[in-house]
Amino acid sequence: MTTNPFSAPTILPADADGVTAAAAVLERGGTVAVPTETVYGLAARADRAEAVAGIYRAKGRPDFNPLIVHVPDLAAAEKLATFDARAHALAAAFWPGALTMVLPRRDDCGLAQAVSAGLPTVALRCPAHPVMQDVLRVSGLPLAAPSANRSGAISPTRAAHVAASLGARVDLILDGGETRQGIESTIVGLRANGGWALLRPGPITPEAIAQVLGEGPEQGSTQGIEAPGQLASHYAPGKPVRLNATDAKADEFLIGLGAIAGDVNLSPGGDLAEAAARLYACLHAGADAPQPRIAVAPVPDEGIGAAINDRLRRAAA
Repeated sequence: MTTNPFSAPTILPADADGVTAAAAVLERGGTVAVPTETVYGLAARADRAEAVAGIYRAKGRPDFNPLIVHVPDLAAAEKLATFDARAHALAAAFWPGALTMVLPRRDDCGLAQAVSAGLPTVALRCPAHPVMQDVLRVSGLPLAAPSANRSGAISPTRAAHVAASLGARVDLILDGGETRQGIESTIVGLRANGGWALLRPGPITPEAIAQVLGEGPEQGSTQGIEAPGQLASHYAPGKPVRLNATDAKADEFLIGLGAIAGDVNLSPGGDLAEAAARLYACLHAGADAPQPRIAVAPVPDEGIGAAINDRLRRAAA
């Protein structure tokens, strides 16, 4: 496996032949960048420590940061973690889709310890994207798959973003076009006391989760790093980022929203779902721009806007 980050990676269309090739790479312990409905994931088989180590090496990711394991359906998930009535209710409401649940890991799950970063839990998601579903089913493997970018950098929503960030650190990239939702999955932790915690905001709002579970999230109940995306500095474009900007200074690239046009605009109509889908593409544009700084227009902190602001605060940290 090559580890030169600057050489050209192998990119294949995400068709039947590409999926077959991806499954072969995964079977032998390699890494494949695969589109999901949120962002591109850097997948490796989750049942081999050496394969999971390939993810950490490619990303330069801290090994205390756990990984999400992707499965094709609930039956596969139940072989890896203990599901109670709340977990079943959430799976029925949001799977396949952009919800990750942190659940007690089964002793006989067969997963590499590295995916849980030493925790007694495992983060599980059943993705909706047809390409990721095809790769899961053809490979027959549970797949650990964090975002396919250098650790702490902007997440990728296009195959070109993966290639620019990782180069040939990734064995294969499946090009399935631009992702639809554009920010990573919502992560919830189900607590032994019957409560739940929002560990990472995402496309599925806390209000939607509370509607299913009958109560809102516990406040201040997280205990260290329990899930991906909790590091204070994350999603960073490599330049200073100023938030809540209504105009640009002379040395700033402005990411606008609504009436604040900017050099690029998250959504001219102010649609927050469109803004979420375009967030990382706009941050990539800012990273590539000649200006040494990035400014971002105010984003309403409601609905999916809360998830957008979470990513922006970490990008600016």
